[in-house]
Amino acid sequence: MLKLPGLIDPHVHLREPGATHKEDFDSGTSAALAGGFTLVLAMPNTKPPIFDASTLDLALAAAKEKARCDYAQFVGAGPDNADQVAALADKAAALKMYLDKTFGELRLDDMTLWQLHFQKYPKQYPIVAHSESRSMAAAILFAAMYDRPVHIAHISLREEVLLIKAAKERGIKVTCEVCPHHLFLTAPLPPPVLRTPSPIFPENGGGLGGGRGRFEVRPRLAAQKDVDALWANLDVIDCFATDHAPHTLEEKDSEKPPPGFPGLETALPLLLTAVDDGRLTIDDIVLRSVTNPRRIFNLPEQPETWIEVDEKAEYEIKAADQFTRCGWTPFEGWKVKGQVIRVVLRACEAFKDGKVLVPPGYGQNVRAW
Repeated sequence: MLKLPGLIDPHVHLREPGATHKEDFDSGTSAALAGGFTLVLAMPNTKPPIFDASTLDLALAAAKEKARCDYAQFVGAGPDNADQVAALADKAAALKMYLDKTFGELRLDDMTLWQLHFQKYPKQYPIVAHSESRSMAAAILFAAMYDRPVHIAHISLREEVLLIKAAKERGIKVTCEVCPHHLFLTAPLPPPVLRTPSPIFPENGGGLGGGRGRFEVRPRLAAQKDVDALWANLDVIDCFATDHAPHTLEEKDSEKPPPGFPGLETALPLLLTAVDDGRLTIDDIVLRSVTNPRRIFNLPEQPETWIEVDEKAEYEIKAADQFTRCGWTPFEGWKVKGQVIRVVLRACEAFKDGKVLVPPGYGQNVRAW
């Protein structure tokens, strides 16, 4: 068995409050343990969004009751809550800013609304930006102007990774993450041939299947040149993050499919398969799934916490075997190598041989330690 530290996922959507038919803290953290993650950071774009003290308390109460792995909860930047979220910084994972299209209380219509957040949010925590292309460049400009860290979520394009590389070379405090689906999938071919070939594992083409709605994700799946650029500039990328964003199959196959893929239970097997293929090393995974997330988000060590992986286990990914409530995976039928066998969380056996062993509520809010 390969023994690794418990993994950290800095970007998950657990859908609580407001959409627990897709996922909640119980099912989502069960999926996390099955995927080898012992700490997850939950995003704030829920219903209602987490953007003040009362909504943060609402989310943390649900997590305290239900979570099976450790967690922290993001707060969201709105047009008029800079003072409120800054006061909550020590209780939150970090501040999330949605700089592209979003709705409701987290909508930021113009860049002047960003300024107070960049000025006031404590600098020991990053501002995490959902930003793409030009809005990402603007976020990096703000990081330089206010001399504070910004973390770019789920990069997917060649131009993005090259711009981040240039910014880092100039000493700007920018870090970034990439999702497995942007490393292993490319944009779908047009109908009637609906498939997503893998540039890394050609034998695994066609995992998504179904209608076009199952390809909907933000940022969108990119072209081959973009995927190649991400791999070629892996040293620029600080973290692996799943952006676990579950929706039901009924929703994905509807006329207006919501964007997002589940990912907590498939990320590590995909990365370990890339290790077997010679594209990654185990040290690459530990650096981007443990060391860097802990440093960037100022997270405490989890004592007596580790996972055990059977590196040689070969199997097909199947949604029927997963804990996520959404009931599907974009990697259905993919052949992978490397399986989580056992998870120990704070000296307690939390997962073993396909079974979650800790009860709801065992997970702890690491910001309360």
